[in-house]
Amino acid sequence: MQTSSTLSLFDAALLRPALRAACAKLDPRVQWRNPVMFVVYIGSILTTLLGLRALGGPGGGNSAAFALAVSAWLWFTVLFANFAEALAEGRGKAQAAALRGLRKDTWAKKLVAPRHGAQWLPEQGTNLRRGDVVLVDAGDVIPLDGEVIEGVASVDESAITGESAPVVRESGGDFSAVTGGTRVLSDWLVVRIAVNPGESFLDRMIGMVEAARRQKTPNEIALTILLVALTIVFLVVTATLLPFSLFSVNAAQAGTAVSLTALVALLVCLIPTTIGGLLSAIGVAGMGRMMQANVIATSGRAVEAAGDIDVLLLDKTGTITHGNRQAHVFLPAAGVDLQRLASAALLASWADETPEGRSVVELARRVGADVRPPEGAQFVAFTAQTRMSGVDLPAQGALLDAAAQRVVRKGAVDAVRRHVEALGGSLPPEAAHAADAVARRGSTPLAVAEGGRVLGIVELKDIVKAGIRERFGELRRMGIKTVMVTGDNKLTAAAIAGEAGVDDFLAEAAPEDKLALIRRYQAEGRLVAMTGDGTNDAPALAQADVAVAMGSGTQAAKEAGNMVDLDSDPTKLLEVVETGKALLMTRGALTTFSIANDVAKYFAIIPAIFVSTYPQLGALNIMRLASPSSAILSAVIFNALVIVFLIPLALQGVRYRPVGAAALLRRNLAVYGLGGLAVPFIGIKLIDGLLVLLGLV
Repeated sequence: MQTSSTLSLFDAALLRPALRAACAKLDPRVQWRNPVMFVVYIGSILTTLLGLRALGGPGGGNSAAFALAVSAWLWFTVLFANFAEALAEGRGKAQAAALRGLRKDTWAKKLVAPRHGAQWLPEQGTNLRRGDVVLVDAGDVIPLDGEVIEGVASVDESAITGESAPVVRESGGDFSAVTGGTRVLSDWLVVRIAVNPGESFLDRMIGMVEAARRQKTPNEIALTILLVALTIVFLVVTATLLPFSLFSVNAAQAGTAVSLTALVALLVCLIPTTIGGLLSAIGVAGMGRMMQANVIATSGRAVEAAGDIDVLLLDKTGTITHGNRQAHVFLPAAGVDLQRLASAALLASWADETPEGRSVVELARRVGADVRPPEGAQFVAFTAQTRMSGVDLPAQGALLDAAAQRVVRKGAVDAVRRHVEALGGSLPPEAAHAADAVARRGSTPLAVAEGGRVLGIVELKDIVKAGIRERFGELRRMGIKTVMVTGDNKLTAAAIAGEAGVDDFLAEAAPEDKLALIRRYQAEGRLVAMTGDGTNDAPALAQADVAVAMGSGTQAAKEAGNMVDLDSDPTKLLEVVETGKALLMTRGALTTFSIANDVAKYFAIIPAIFVSTYPQLGALNIMRLASPSSAILSAVIFNALVIVFLIPLALQGVRYRPVGAAALLRRNLAVYGLGGLAVPFIGIKLIDGLLVLLGLV
């Protein structure tokens, strides 16, 4: 679903609707929402009326032409600002249209339970409701979002994620959520519908993308207040110039009073029209850039918060490491042979639906273990709270040792230790040493126990992703603290944390531990970001300031987060942070440029409107502009055109570089502060020369 990347910034499919929308936004009810541009809008109307009045008066040809020329460029200024916002909105609407095309009027096999037995009967997707159960066979399209309650199948989610490789969806665990509009490629799934029509993930995505007229974020509101304050200051200053000019003309008995057209031109050129015209477009484009990264943000506030975060919580598995921890070797305790340990591990992992649990089963079978739980066995599923799985065997089902208790468990070493101690046993020193050795290697040790006796250790191996240490170094230079969160023991967590280069880690983390850690950082006044995909991550996601839920995760996780990553890539959080910082940098850079370039306009217009009364002011005409009228008109034209030239920067964003705040400030002041001072001098002079060359002044 990478439609945005196929449309260039000035694609004809975007330009034509944007031009129409820019004209439609001339409605006063739309314009007044942007106070800075509303002043330009009123100035455009006023200069138009002044030009028409002068055109109809005696001998008013020159003043009328000047007023109408200024008026035309003021209208262009308003239209260019509208065009920037409309173009940003148009990209979002194009994305929404592509998403809307994914919705299909599908049929499903719905479970009904008549008197003579349950049946699967055809039902239109629009008639399904939350709680309905449907059967989806190979080749069928999943009608609505839901949870797999039975079956395993490969699913094509390329329409949503843009990733061509199919994914496996199955009951239980964190990979049971399915999305409406995706297609089953093989096997079958029984799905319990989790939403009503119109409430699906695809519907919410369309709504998020279409929400271009979003609520202003706190930072944007604060900046708008600053821009309004500057506008009011310049408005008051400009208003005082007319009586001052009249007094000066009478006192000096020379020159002519400043015209209303020149005062309007001065006001428009001095107020921060550049950032005022592009501010809304920057915010809309920020959400659009997040969408290009295949991340759906529920609001502009979430995007901005991503740029302000200073603590990043990352799961070890799948984010820092490749996430495919596999059972590597069995390490039996003293007096226990390999087959007995492997058989016990296989039984304890029989109901463990996690990838690690299944890898234990596969390794046990590779070493020759071939046992099955007997009739009446009671399975204990793995949970994040207990961090163990196992089976309780009936007394008559003696399988390993008739004298042993028939309680078999496999899980984290500390959890199994507490389990065997509760049964009167203990963790043998050699098993503890083996677990420590595994942990120091950066692997994960699991203990296997039967009754009160620990039979040995299973080593799970995972690999730290290439380049992740450098990425964390970049985050550190950005002033962001990285914290690895894992359910592993402290030794394993410390080894992985040292190899990956994170600043801190939380080991043996249960869901409530993640929540407590986030709250502790927030109590210190810090903004926290994290990723998650499971139902057990939902509380922490809801608490975090920036919460990126995986598109492949459970419905609860997606509802708790304020962003959804369609690619289900936990490392995307780093890109989310960079996009948020780029949004804040773009806004700051263009604000700096907008305020700085007012200086050149001051040197262009102030001498022009007062030079007839005070010839000494000609010394301020450092650009040597041809005439007062060309100076004013050149400044107004530059003021309009600079918005056009900055539209690509506003929509594509300032490229973020991972440097410290002080270095970043120096760079922005050098590029956009000094640039904002220098560029208008060059631009206004070139426009003035062109006007003279064409004989227009």
